[in-house]
This record gives sequence, structure tokens and C-alpha cells, in this order.
Amino acid sequence: MPNLSEAYPTAKISWVKAPTRNAESDNKPVAELVAKILADVKSRGDAAVREYSAQFDKSDLQVFEVTQAQREAAVAALDPQTRKDTEFAIANVRRFAEAQLSTILPLEIEPLPGVFMGHRVIPIDRVGCYVPGGRFPLLSAPIMTIVPAKVAGVPEVIACLPPNAHEAMVAGCHLSGADRIFRIGGAQAIAAMAFGTETVPGVMKIMGPGNAFVNEAKRQVFGPVGIDQLAGPSEIYILADETGDAEMIATDLLAQAEHDVRTRVGLITTHRPLAEAVVAEVEKQMKTLSTAHVAEPAWRDYGEIAVCEDEAAMIAYSDFIAAEHLQVHTADPHDFAKKLRNYGSLFIGELASVVYSDKCSGTNHTLPTMAAGRYTGGLWVGAYVKIATHQWLEPQGVDQVAPPAARQAASEGLEGHRRAAQLRLDRMQRG
Repeated sequence: MPNLSEAYPTAKISWVKAPTRNAESDNKPVAELVAKILADVKSRGDAAVREYSAQFDKSDLQVFEVTQAQREAAVAALDPQTRKDTEFAIANVRRFAEAQLSTILPLEIEPLPGVFMGHRVIPIDRVGCYVPGGRFPLLSAPIMTIVPAKVAGVPEVIACLPPNAHEAMVAGCHLSGADRIFRIGGAQAIAAMAFGTETVPGVMKIMGPGNAFVNEAKRQVFGPVGIDQLAGPSEIYILADETGDAEMIATDLLAQAEHDVRTRVGLITTHRPLAEAVVAEVEKQMKTLSTAHVAEPAWRDYGEIAVCEDEAAMIAYSDFIAAEHLQVHTADPHDFAKKLRNYGSLFIGELASVVYSDKCSGTNHTLPTMAAGRYTGGLWVGAYVKIATHQWLEPQGVDQVAPPAARQAASEGLEGHRRAAQLRLDRMQRG
């Protein structure tokens, strides 16, 4: 049985397969090394970045930035169909981000006569987008972080990707609109963007997923710079009743499991025969999966099949898990989906595979993991803007707010506050 909070009732759940490892505790040994890397890059800049790039990425690059000529060459080298597919994904992500941005509006109100307040929607000056290289060229990764930034109006977008990342990834950064691209990966890339080096400009906020080292580095630099969220090893959970299709469920679980050996994959169901069929189907498909060397350890260590006594228990357990990707395979998936509250992104009905969002359908694939879906959603265009408030008062407004503000300050013993509140009122009354 997974290590659950004492507050969560487990009486209505049994496990056909329980995870044997815990992603959160597995991350703990990473923290000490990441802290050393961050401190080193902060104090020694590019020299430290070169050393860590050589150590972790076997890179001997002396110049990190990708030139305009290199960017154009990477685009020219793209297979024509790959370029079309990349531009298709860019267009879909852009359309969705533009629609989201249209819902974020400036505000001006007069809640009291003579008291005016509102907010402005201000793009962040410079953001850093971490683009993971991983085991495969994840062509959608730069699209998801860079395109919303440009839609939001961010003046300067810095992209960092591992030195050994496929050239197609450089092309993806270019086509997505990155202003500058650097071949730096891992925790040293996060450090370079957070603190700035001789060649990498410091940013105001860092976006994008990565491995455990990248995730931990983002956690440690948060404060002086912002981060989108802690998006660690991927997760997928599927909610299914007796109508679930074991082959399709197993296929979707393995599609995520091939991301990383620490991917969490799970099925939550009310139908034990389906649970058992999915276990058998996963084992069957694993035998012919070319990426089984990654998917098999993920399934073995983090795979979970939970059987719930009823629908209410299934919903409650799903909300407790708060999975990054949550698929609904039930008789009435739209009605069922309305009852769910905690997830990164929701996929309603068996035709809505996570892979579509991962690649090109338009919603963002940078999503909260490790139960962060309890308090936040995924990356969106709103993450690249600040909602900054303002106010001004006319004499009629001062007449209304100054007396209670002064009295409140006096009751709190804050004499300076009381004077500031009273001064304007006194001057007005003196004419």
C-alpha cells in the first residue's frame, strides 16, 4: 500500500499492484549536490558552468550561445514533415494561449466615490525556459514554454537546453520564438539563468520541466527569481469503471512510463477484473515495447493499480493523488469529470489521450507533479504576466478612508501610519 496521509481513509481501497518506491523520498539525495552546483555557478559563473557541463554532459563547449547562423542551419536541416508538424503544434499552442490571454483583462473601478483602483497586466521583462533534452528529442518541449511567453508579450525569452540535445530541439526553440538560445543543461542551466553569468543574462522567472536535478534547482533558487512550478518526473493516472478498455489503458500507461524510470503510472478503478486485466496487458505489451528499458523500471517501482469500493472512493482517492495527467475512462466521462477537483490536466473520454496534449493539440504539457495539483494548475499564458494593482484618490475619497485608516493605525500603536493617514485629511480641512 502507498504511504498515505493519516487523514486519507484507505478502508475502501485495495491494491492489485502497489508502488514499491516513493518519488518524493527518492529526490532527497539530489538536494545536496544541487546546492553545491548553484553556489558554484553563482560565485564562478561561466567557468563553473563549463566544468559541470563537462562532468555531467561530456561537453567541451567554450561558447554556450547558439548563433543566428546555427539556428537557421538547424531549421534548414529539419525533415520537411517534422517542420510541418512542429509548426502545426506551435499554431495550436499559440491559439490556445491567445484565447487564454483574452480572458486576462485590465481593471479600473470606483468602489467608493473618489476612490479609484485597478490592475494592469504587465508581461515579465525576461524569462528563462528550460528545454529538457532527455533520452529522446522532445520536439514539443520548447513550444510549450516559449510560445506562451511570446503570446504574453515577454520582451526577452532565454532558452537553455542540454549541450547534447538534438539539433531539431534548437530548431524548435528558434521557430517558437526564443530570443537567445544557450547549450547548457541540468542544474547548472537553472543556476546560470537565476544568477546570471558573464554570458547568460539573469532572468526574472524560470519555466519548464526537467529531471530531478532541474526540479530541485528550481526549488532552491525560488525567491530571488520566480518559477512556474515544480514539474518533476511525469505522472499519469487513469480513472475507469467496468467500461474501461484494458488494452487502451495499458497502452496509455506505458506511453508515459517510457518518459523516465521514475514516472508514476496508475489506474484507479471500481472494477477488479479490469484492474487484473490491465496488469496482464501491461506485461504483455512490455515484451514488444522498444523503450521497455525505461518503462519497465517505472512500472515496477512506481506503477499502481488501486481498486475502490465505489465511485465516491475513486474520486476521493484521485483528488488525494492529484495526478499530473488524469484520464477519465468511464461510461459518462463528462459527468464524471465534473466531480474531480485536483489534477494537472484532465483528459475526458478514452479518445483524449495524454499524448495529444504532450505533442500538439494545444493545451500545455508543463504540469504540476507530486500532488501539487491540489493547489495549482499547469503552465499557462498567465504565468508570464504580472497582475499589478494601483489606486488613486480624490478629496471625496480621502474623506471616507482617512478616518477609519487613522483610527485603525492608532489602535495598532502605529503612530507613523496614523500620521500618514491623517495628514492629507487635515490639509484638506485647512483648505
